[in-house]
Amino acid sequence: MNKTSSKILASFKYIYLIAFFALLSGFFHPLITNTSFDSVVIGVLILFVGLAGGVLLYKAATSEKKREIFLGGGFTLMAISLYYIVALTGRI
Repeated sequence: MNKTSSKILASFKYIYLIAFFALLSGFFHPLITNTSFDSVVIGVLILFVGLAGGVLLYKAATSEKKREIFLGGGFTLMAISLYYIVALTGRI
């Protein structure tokens, strides 16, 4: 595989993640109700914070040297994401 096709595949997976997170955070709701897309953008950012935490937890499972740092950072990002989700729903 050459460099160009690997860059295209890498960019496609990030575009796919952004599209999936946008749909998951309610992309069609502002279109139907004629409201702003602010909540969709905030939802996508919250999901990316949770994804970064999941990636760090995966790296903690596969790494031998910096396991504690990855584990602490992963759980911290997951907790921040969960807090933002609960705060966004108005339960705090």
